[in-house]
Amino acid sequence: MSSFDREMMSRALQLAAKGRFTSSPNPTVGCVITMDDVIVSEGFTCPAGGNHGEIEALQRAGEVAGATVYVSLEPCSHHGKTGPCADALIAAAVARVVVAVEDPNPVVAGAGIKKLRDSGVEVQVGLLEGQARVVNKGFFMRHEQGRPWVTVKMAASLDGRTAMASGQSQWITAPAARTDVQILRAESCAVITGIGTQKMDDPSLTVRMSYSVLDPTVEDCNLQLRQPLRVVVDARAEMSSEARMLQQPGSTLVAVADEMVQRERAKGLQCAGAEVLFVPAVDGRLNLQCLLERLAERGCNRVMVEAGAGLAGAFVAEGLFDEVVCYWAPKLFGSAARPMFELPIETIDAHLALSLMDVRRIGEDLRLTLHPDKDY
Repeated sequence: MSSFDREMMSRALQLAAKGRFTSSPNPTVGCVITMDDVIVSEGFTCPAGGNHGEIEALQRAGEVAGATVYVSLEPCSHHGKTGPCADALIAAAVARVVVAVEDPNPVVAGAGIKKLRDSGVEVQVGLLEGQARVVNKGFFMRHEQGRPWVTVKMAASLDGRTAMASGQSQWITAPAARTDVQILRAESCAVITGIGTQKMDDPSLTVRMSYSVLDPTVEDCNLQLRQPLRVVVDARAEMSSEARMLQQPGSTLVAVADEMVQRERAKGLQCAGAEVLFVPAVDGRLNLQCLLERLAERGCNRVMVEAGAGLAGAFVAEGLFDEVVCYWAPKLFGSAARPMFELPIETIDAHLALSLMDVRRIGEDLRLTLHPDKDY
């Protein structure tokens, strides 16, 4: 494929990223339509239930017979809340469709590409596939492995401490880093915390920024951000019915051990407006794999863990994470302060290896993004 093809697909991927705050549980898709190597229209996925990227671009383009269409994910072939995008492209009489990557959803999985080809449309697949998978990494994870993409977010002092011995942790980082965390929350379908953090900080776990602030390049200022589902891991149903997050917009889910005594204790939370999810537990510890699978079943593509050392360490120890995002503040908290993770590691050889993917300065702090080693 030509350099122009690569340029147009790069643009489609940029457009796809604009829908990352609102498209879930759908993937976010960017679409560029060209005629004679000139862009005539663009679009990206609207909030769930609205137009897909291809439909947005087609509606803005008008007559596109003979056009080339660049789309960051295979056009859908099934009827959901909207009609099939493949059918719309066929009806518009486009000549060529360049697709970055096949849709992992089993109800599509190549069917959209086949429908286009069977109708005489030239289809090429695989241009910038790696980048396309990154844009929709949570969607691919959910359909290929049955759980969401899991980001463990931590804020730490230079000596690796996340709270004082008393539990005090506000604020470790400067305002710029806290603003950056708002973007991570907005990209997440759910934010998971533990009962210890809930009791100590009584957090809201909400997104407190507008769409236009999170992404100033989006022209449609009427797009409404979704509030991520707030998830509290609370095996013994200890959370207060007066918790601040229960008074916030959006939904709160409390994950409780699936035991008779906890079912009784959880009734107060249900009356206070919380959704209670009963999860299998062993020795008072919830099955986190099961929790993630249940979140995937309800359409969560990406989740972020914002928790203390115990729960964060459990996700890491069980291999239930895909990246760690850590904000390092240039401060020292001392040896009595609490660590980042509770992990039962006793020798250097038993360490858990991570790969450093990105380092950047965020205001006064550093942000490190790390992935588990392939052998982890």
